[in-house]
Amino acid sequence: MTDLEYADHADALLLQIEQACDRITEETDVDLDAQRVGGMVTIIFPNRTQIVVNQQKPLHEIWLAAKAGGFHFKFDGQVWQDTKGEGEFISMLNQFASEQAGEALSFS
Repeated sequence: MTDLEYADHADALLLQIEQACDRITEETDVDLDAQRVGGMVTIIFPNRTQIVVNQQKPLHEIWLAAKAGGFHFKFDGQVWQDTKGEGEFISMLNQFASEQAGEALSFS
């Protein structure tokens, strides 16, 4: 994957996260605060816990840090997959965000 292709896919993922946070805040009782600075989105939950998603441009990866731990993802041509085979990014984000929010959330 070229640097430009990585940037396009990574930026699209961060935008999807931001838009999903806005939708979740509008449609549920969970008030998420998504703050984007460059290639990083920080999701702040009402209980003040956070999930941080950031681009790792030199490695062509996306990193996710949650209470559950830290995870690295590479784009496989269709979705972002965990580099250790733990799963797909959006599924894992849904799981970790739901755990931190105390109710089911979907970033799809």
